[in-house]
Amino acid sequence: MIFTETKLAGAFILDLERRGDNRGYFARTFCRHEFEEHGLKPVIVQSNAAFNKYKGTLRGMHFQFPPAAETKLVRCTRGAIVDIIVDLRPESPTFLEHVAVELSADNGRSLYVPERFAHGYQVLADGTETTYQVGEFYAPEMEGGLSPFDPDLGLSWPMETSEISEKDAAWAPLSEALAEIKARMALTPVLEEATA
Repeated sequence: MIFTETKLAGAFILDLERRGDNRGYFARTFCRHEFEEHGLKPVIVQSNAAFNKYKGTLRGMHFQFPPAAETKLVRCTRGAIVDIIVDLRPESPTFLEHVAVELSADNGRSLYVPERFAHGYQVLADGTETTYQVGEFYAPEMEGGLSPFDPDLGLSWPMETSEISEKDAAWAPLSEALAEIKARMALTPVLEEATA
C-alpha cells in the first residue's frame, strides 16, 4: 500500500500498490504491520457496507465521542464518492479543518479516518457502494454529528443533495455543538469548575 498523510495529522490516503498480469491485478488493502509502521491504529472490530441508490445522496457528518471514538478505513467498491473528514481534536493545530478525497471503484483508494474526526460523503454515481472497516463498536449513546450544510464548517459538496436521512438533516450546527465537542473530545476530560 502507498500511504500519503493529509494536512490533518494521522489521516491518510491509501493507494493500492497493484501487481498486475494478464489476469488483472492483486493488491493489499489492509496490513496490520504497515498500519503500525505509519502510527495508525490497526484494530478492526466491525466491517460495514453502505449501498446508495442515487447520485447526490449525502451521509454525514458522523462521529462517536470517547471512550467509543472510532477509526474508519473507508473504501468505495462500486461507483464513486467525495469523502470529507473534519478534525474534531481540540488540541490539534488543524482543529475544525477538513479534507475532501474522491474514492472510487476505479482509483481503488481508501481513506483512513483517525479517532475524534467527523466523517461524511456524497455519492457521485447511481448504485454506489462503500465499505467501512471500523475500530470501535457502534455505541448509539456516544454518537454525535454535525450539519453537513453548516457554513461554519465550510464543506463544499460537489452537487445538489438528492437524498439525506432525517437524522443527518437534523444534526446541529457547529455553533450549537462546539462547547460539547471541545469538552468531550479533549484528550483529558474537561472538568466543570466547582461552584462556591
